[in-house]
Amino acid sequence: MSETAFWGPILVIVVGAAATYVWRALGVALSGRIDPEGVVFQWTACIAYALLAALVARMIVFPTGPLAQTPAIDRLAAAALAFAVFFLGRRNMLLGVGVGAGTLVLATYARTAWL
Repeated sequence: MSETAFWGPILVIVVGAAATYVWRALGVALSGRIDPEGVVFQWTACIAYALLAALVARMIVFPTGPLAQTPAIDRLAAAALAFAVFFLGRRNMLLGVGVGAGTLVLATYARTAWL
């Protein structure tokens, strides 16, 4: 084995780790100066929530993969039930997601078992 073949992968790992840790260190250094109630932070949070909402809506309206095989009414019903349980359960995210996923699984199972 040549010396280049031995050090090549190690160099790639070291450079990749250094690039990752530089940004983490910069984040730690700057985090004390960020105002969580500031306009920029609130704007960033709004953008993050909007992206998440768009991704969820895309999964419901234009699904891909195995989710595309489920009827739209099942996806909409599961999302509506998850939304209702989330708010009725004092904004418990785990409960809402669990009920939504469980509803979709049960609806899919019921459709395949009865057909």
